[in-house]
Amino acid sequence: MTNLSFLPVAAGDWHVLDTSILIAFFAAMVGIIVWVLKQREETSQDYFLAGRKAKWLEIGSSIFSSNIGSEHLVGLAGAGFVSGMAMAHWEMHAWMILVLGWVFVPFYDRIKIFTMPEFLEHRFSSRTRTVLSMISLVSYILTKVAVTVYSGGVVFGTVFGIDSIEIMGRTVDFFWVSAIGLVVITGIYTILGGMKAIMYTSVLQTPVLLIGSVALLVLGLNAAGGWGNVVEACGDNIHLIRPHDDPEFPWTGVVFGSMIIGFWYWCTDQYVVQRVLSGKNQTQARRGAILAGYLKLLPVFIFLIPGMIAFALFKQGKMDVESSDAAFATLVSHILPIGFRGIVVCGLLAALMSSLASLFNSSAALFVGDFYKKYKPEASEKNLVIVGRIATGTIVLLGILWIPVMKVFSNVLYEYLQAVQGLLAPAIASVFIMGVFWKRTTPAGGYWGLTIGFILGMFRLVLNVMYGAKNGVVIQAAKLKDRVLSITADSHIDIMGKLETLKQGIAEHLPNAGGEAQMQVQKAIEALKAGGDGTQASELLAKSETLLSQLFVQQHGLLYRIAAINWLHFCIILFLLCIAITVVVSLMTAAPTPQQQHYTYFSATKEEREETRRSWNKWDIIHSAIILGIVIAFYAYFW
Repeated sequence: MTNLSFLPVAAGDWHVLDTSILIAFFAAMVGIIVWVLKQREETSQDYFLAGRKAKWLEIGSSIFSSNIGSEHLVGLAGAGFVSGMAMAHWEMHAWMILVLGWVFVPFYDRIKIFTMPEFLEHRFSSRTRTVLSMISLVSYILTKVAVTVYSGGVVFGTVFGIDSIEIMGRTVDFFWVSAIGLVVITGIYTILGGMKAIMYTSVLQTPVLLIGSVALLVLGLNAAGGWGNVVEACGDNIHLIRPHDDPEFPWTGVVFGSMIIGFWYWCTDQYVVQRVLSGKNQTQARRGAILAGYLKLLPVFIFLIPGMIAFALFKQGKMDVESSDAAFATLVSHILPIGFRGIVVCGLLAALMSSLASLFNSSAALFVGDFYKKYKPEASEKNLVIVGRIATGTIVLLGILWIPVMKVFSNVLYEYLQAVQGLLAPAIASVFIMGVFWKRTTPAGGYWGLTIGFILGMFRLVLNVMYGAKNGVVIQAAKLKDRVLSITADSHIDIMGKLETLKQGIAEHLPNAGGEAQMQVQKAIEALKAGGDGTQASELLAKSETLLSQLFVQQHGLLYRIAAINWLHFCIILFLLCIAITVVVSLMTAAPTPQQQHYTYFSATKEEREETRRSWNKWDIIHSAIILGIVIAFYAYFW
């Protein structure tokens, strides 16, 4: 779980130089947007796809800056603090961006689509297109927009150390002012400038984010006494691959589940694919994807490892970290010199604004391409741009309206939002894989695979809301069962605190039936206090874990069993189920038409294949090989 309440800098450390850097950054942003507005936008392709004239630098920078959001700036460092390298798999999907560049860029360029749902209509049917559009819009507004807007409000409020301000004689929580301000400012430049504004501002935002974060990494390693001290402090958490029965990150789930989510996100999500669709040609789009692949190697080093550094400094007694989620912020306030704090804050705001702008534009593109044009096919290009701006403004308004919900339920929502992509990805990934690579996939097969998969994913999400907290108690017992075996003087107090929290959780969720489970935890605490090696405490916690699982199954039956399946394993099961549904239904229904089969990967003509071959050279292969080599070396080192 990631808590969004964090401080990017300590208010007392803010300096006039940092303020000057922040002002200069926004001035540069305004200058870029004004320049973009002078470039006439006459068609919907201009507005949503930058006229399909974007080059590799803008494409790669936009993919990266759009990907980096609050879950990286807040959650990834926190994950590094708590679980070390466990979450690095998702950040090392640079190789999946190469799949986008080498496999899907030529395919999308050949079929000349505007949105991902548009492809599903050509390949399957209009109802399949509508289902994906609805899924995408709802997920954008209720997940990505909501989290980013809430995080932005917190960032603005804490950067300036302001709790409230006076507006027309009334005291207003500065959170509301800052959150709404972020949405409105970002919304204005997205509405006016469209994809060009997003592309060109990303070229400024990406280096700003990287400069501050790299400085934090270097200075943090120096403060911790070097990489060796960080490795020693993190212990077994330095490894990527965890046992198959790990309660959170089993290797069986991580390896395959992360690939399913990665394929959905990098190769089929409108949010990302829209950037390569903006490319001037296949060459520029592919090289933009390759650049994004290089950049995607960085988050582990500039966000996750700083969290591990913060943990090392905490264990060394050099830095007090209030919570894991404050790891990145605490490093900024303690490690960075004056001036660099301003750069990091610019990077924080740049990432938030870029993610938000990309969401607004992608959502508007989906609405115009998949709903408005469908019912108003005679609409002029000028009208489409106007409707796109209105749609963006509506999404801005919905983002603002969702803020009160995020403010009240942020902790609970953010915990479950982490699982949403694992529930959405299987259905969408399966329908694209089957639709693109199997000509026999029928409209009915694609529709039912996507629809049933989405329904089952949302059913699991409801179960998460109902029983997730109870399952969390069982997972906590399983984690502590392993941790007490390697207890040290440094971790003794921390583990004792977690055991007491576990007891409280059992009492909360099993007030009348959890006495035996609580007793086992209490005996484990007493065994550790007696100075044991942790073996007895581990056995007692294993008994507590078993008792808790049995009691929750007795209370809720099959529904709890489904909710208790590891979320990554559930992602894999759901993906395979969607594939099976698509295959069975396709074999039971009439084969797709030749026109529908044209929208498959292997239907390219000889001329189209030759055009793709001319679009790359040896340097594209060399750079792709370098990225793959770095990924392989990373896994070999941290295995």
